[in-house]
Order: sequence, then C-alpha cells, then structure tokens
Amino acid sequence: MASTGSGQDRLGSQIAVPVASEIDREPLTGNGSRPFDCLVIGGGPAGLTAAIYLARFHLSVLVVDGGESRAGWIPVSYNHAGFPDGIGGLELLARTKAQATRYGSRHIAAEVTSLVRDGDLFVAVAGDMMLRARTVLMATGVVNRRPAMPDDMHAQALSRGLLRYCPICDGFEVTDRRVGVIGTAANGLNEAEFLRSFTADVTLISPYGLHDLDASQRRRIHNAGIKLLAGPCLAFDLRERTIAVALPNRNMEFDAVYPALGSEVRCNLAVGMGSIVSRGGCVIVVFIRRRPRQAYFGLPRWMSMRLSRLSMPYSVKAMVPPSCCGS
Repeated sequence: MASTGSGQDRLGSQIAVPVASEIDREPLTGNGSRPFDCLVIGGGPAGLTAAIYLARFHLSVLVVDGGESRAGWIPVSYNHAGFPDGIGGLELLARTKAQATRYGSRHIAAEVTSLVRDGDLFVAVAGDMMLRARTVLMATGVVNRRPAMPDDMHAQALSRGLLRYCPICDGFEVTDRRVGVIGTAANGLNEAEFLRSFTADVTLISPYGLHDLDASQRRRIHNAGIKLLAGPCLAFDLRERTIAVALPNRNMEFDAVYPALGSEVRCNLAVGMGSIVSRGGCVIVVFIRRRPRQAYFGLPRWMSMRLSRLSMPYSVKAMVPPSCCGS
C-alpha cells in the first residue's frame, strides 16, 4: 500500500495524499517481482487518466509509455476543461503523469513488444524487461496517416497550427478561415462537411487523382458550398501565416490543412491475444451482463469491487480507445 503525504482541499484543510512508498519501488523485472494489479499499455491522456483512477483505488499500476502519444503534437489546446487560456499537449501529458504518480502509479518509457497469458497473469515484454500483471488495460491508440511531407516540415506545420488533425478539438480556431481538407470518399466528405460549420471557405482535395465520390455525395458537396479539387498533393510550402499546396494544375494557399486520410489502429498486441478486430483494425468488444457484486474477470473480490466502479452495468472483455485525442 502506498504511504501518504499531505495536501490541501479547496477549503484549505490538510488532507492525506498517497505517495509512492518503498514497497512500490521494488524491481520491475525478475521472477521475484510481484505482479502489478494493472498494466496500462500507452501513456497518452486515456492511459494516464485510467492510471489516476486505478491508483486511487489503491491498486498497483504500471504505465508503459512508448512516447508516441498524438497529444504531444498539440501546440495549444483550448477545448480542455479547466484551462481557459489553453494548454500544450506535452504539458498536459506531464501534468497528468505527475497526478498519476502522486497516487502511486509507476511509469516507464518503453514499447511493449509481446503480451501473453501465463496462468492467471499477463506477461509483457518491454525492452529487456518482463512485466507481470493481473490485468491489462490497452490504451495504445491510433497512428494518423500523414500527407507526404518531410518530418521536420510536418512538425513545424503542426506547431504553427497550419496542419491540424482534429476538427472536433480545434475547428473553432479556423472559424472564417481558408481550410483545405486532403481526402475523398466518405472520410473526406464527412470531415469537409463538419468543417463547413466553422467556415464557408472549405476545399476538398483528392489525395490521389480524381475524387472517389458518387452522385449523392457530390450533391452534398454542392449543397454545402464545398469546393472540389483533383490531386494529388505534389508538394507543400510553409509560408509566414499560410500553407501552400502544389497540385497538378494549380497552387492553392490555405490558413490550415486537415488531412482526412484515416488512421492505423495499434491493435497488434490485442490481435496477438486472440482479439477479433474489425476491417479497420478496431477491437470488437463483447459485452457481458453481470450482477453488481459478481466477480470481475475472475479477480479477487477486493479487486473486482474496485475495478467494477470504473465500469457500466455491462463490462467488456477487451477495450481499445477509439480515434481522436485519447492516444
């Protein structure tokens, strides 16, 4: 059990705040190490938030972070509750990690390359470490498909807000601006239509050649006043306040570009454990009706009671967070 330190509640009174104790710092590897109650794979907002809750249930938690959270790309987020002046993605990750650590969660920088069952435990390999846990929470997220541009240009475009991936998060920032959407078919159309609610100047650019749109989709584009351009995008140029896109027949300049090219779900570990995934790579979950006091995944009663408070009346056999900014 973690020891406690002191803190203050909103009224200024002293409260006990758990901090990591010596027993929490025992070696992570070797046959003599005790298994963790939960191994969280992924150190993005979703994994770190889960770690906070689990650690506050007095469960031993280890977060293995490969350091590739998409949240780290965010220069400033203005839609996160509690930060009216905005917060950068890296700062948000650091604050959330510090909060989880405060309650006893442990964190290592590594990539889990193997996950198997060994009796009642899960065994994960991360670098030269072998980690054992009673439960695993996969917060592995997704990888955005990027437009063809050099890595340094991609990073600079993101930091300057010229390239954006989440209109739900930051569509407000492009209100009444010139916006280009790289995509076609249903994905491109849906993103362009959504962005049309923020600005009247939206252009949908095919990432290949001609657009893959049927008659009904073209009517929707016409009715929304979205401009259509054939691709592909041959080159990009970052200017003082805009991003230029070179197309076969013309050059276009935008205040921001949104790639709508889809994403790759990081589901390899789940597939290796026998999970069934959809065509897009999302883990298909199986809901199990359970009674409130029913044992949770065969765990000890004291643990199941704590974990059950994280779930709905239906629990799931497997879970991988969806796209957007949880990874």
